[in-house]
Amino acid sequence: MTRAELFGQIQKKKSFLCVGLDTDLNKIPKHLLDTEDPIFEFNKQIIDATAQYAVAYKPNIAFYEAYGVKGWQSLEKTIAYIPKDIFILADAKRGDIGNTSKMYAKAFFENMDCDALTVAPYMGEDSVKPFLEFKDKWVILLALTSNTGGKDFQNLDLTQGGELFEEVLRKSQEWGTADQLMYVVGATRAEVLTRIRKIVPNHFLLVPGVGAQGGSLKDVAQYGMNSQCGLLVNSSRGIIYASQKEDFAEIAGEKAQELQLEMQQYLSDFCNLRS
Repeated sequence: MTRAELFGQIQKKKSFLCVGLDTDLNKIPKHLLDTEDPIFEFNKQIIDATAQYAVAYKPNIAFYEAYGVKGWQSLEKTIAYIPKDIFILADAKRGDIGNTSKMYAKAFFENMDCDALTVAPYMGEDSVKPFLEFKDKWVILLALTSNTGGKDFQNLDLTQGGELFEEVLRKSQEWGTADQLMYVVGATRAEVLTRIRKIVPNHFLLVPGVGAQGGSLKDVAQYGMNSQCGLLVNSSRGIIYASQKEDFAEIAGEKAQELQLEMQQYLSDFCNLRS
């Protein structure tokens, strides 16, 4: 999916919502456990209920890998079920030497036909470049995450000035363009979005941490939005596990709609995208 196509979906739906599909058999409604493929059945109903509000879905690959072959089959069926005009983001956090990265890229971009993949930048350019060789596919580099341990390295002061996450933003722009690269920036770190936008004014940012993790959607929109929105804000638990009863999909749809309506207002306020 190109930048123009992604922005077109944002304009059409008045939304920059990404729904995280972190599907855990221990958390889904119990009545689904009797179905042939509980993970896929859960995802299918969540997608049906939220697709009109979401511009992206983010399956977290660990939640499928954990169940072996059956988990991968559930993931493949889920990806195939997502409407073709919705951005599919595989949250796998890959990153290895070049030959290995090339195979990871083939797995997610060719075999599964995902639009984007999260990648850890720690091993540098040659570990990221293979992912950038695929037309109209996106690499989403980890820049500033919202977990407590992220501060162990990401906020280290550099001798040349700035912090390590800022150097990731600067250096990686030598590897690819704003039509290829996005960055992960945790919503609970919204106070630094102004600094981030000075370094990467035109790139899309994937922002987890809104909802269950306590991030402020308004702050993210106010300080992180650019002229083409430039944001994909992810909500996982706050939507998909809002109910564990038989009405789980209906409630998920309501939670997604609540976020979409809030996003619509911020698109008007901060992006001049009118209804």
